[in-house]
Amino acid sequence: MLVEESMSLLWASYYAISLLVFVAVYLTFIILPRFLRLLLTWIIAGAMWAPARFSLPLVEEGEFYTGWAPAAMVAAVGFLENNTSAFKEGLLWLLLGVTLGALIGLAIWWLRRPSPDARADAASQTSTQAAEDTKGAQRQEPVL
Repeated sequence: MLVEESMSLLWASYYAISLLVFVAVYLTFIILPRFLRLLLTWIIAGAMWAPARFSLPLVEEGEFYTGWAPAAMVAAVGFLENNTSAFKEGLLWLLLGVTLGALIGLAIWWLRRPSPDARADAASQTSTQAAEDTKGAQRQEPVL
């Protein structure tokens, strides 16, 4: 169960908080064009959600604890401890997560972009509305 195992609860809380970060990142990049906003948001999501395996030595000689952690943390701890195998593995999974995130962002942008027909319809609608405005339509005052 979720309450009985602390690792499950830890991962569930990590992903819940990372969803909040994901939304905050998307809203932070709202000033950018849609393509860049989606691409950068999903790159950061890929970096947050990429897991990697790690191994820590225990107090007893020759015993190790192995588990899963976010790849960015595995790479960071491997770098700080000068553990090249952990650093390389964490960095590899981190780069794979970033690449997958970039591909997802690109795919979402590609599927949601407006079709050429929709752009032509929007342009013609804008031009007809501008023509109506220049014909001298009567101004209507609001009525309370």
